[in-house]
Amino acid sequence: MAFRKLKIASEITEFDSIEELPESIQKMIYLSKEVSQTAYAPYSNFKVGSSVLLENGEIITGSNQENSAYPSGLCAERVALFSANSKYPNVPVKAVVVYGSKGGEKAVDPVAPCGACRQVISEYEDLAGMKIDLYMAGESRVILAKGIESLLPMRFRLL
Repeated sequence: MAFRKLKIASEITEFDSIEELPESIQKMIYLSKEVSQTAYAPYSNFKVGSSVLLENGEIITGSNQENSAYPSGLCAERVALFSANSKYPNVPVKAVVVYGSKGGEKAVDPVAPCGACRQVISEYEDLAGMKIDLYMAGESRVILAKGIESLLPMRFRLL
């Protein structure tokens, strides 16, 4: 039986401060932090904010919304992405920012999207035919993944 090993690589860039980023991304990080405070998170106390930059320049935000009938809640990234697509259908997503905090503390380290959010982002990439820049922000550093494949290398796709 023949087999081959495949190597999976990710393109990740780390920034030591928000000031190293373009102004539009700095604004998105600020908006994501701000909107994280609107999260409905009475069960986990984990508040996440996200912002989505569309090709037309619009920025749409969202926060996580929990529900006692788990898993009926929704992550901040999907709230923002679904809202963006409902307001601006067929406008490609250029960038997504994620910021999270636990118990009201500032997020020192960046928070990465969950698997479900990664899959949703991958479909928006497919729809647009281009990679989406994904910024994961914390107080001490920001991580950039160029395209969701860096975080979800063997993603699900319909044939």
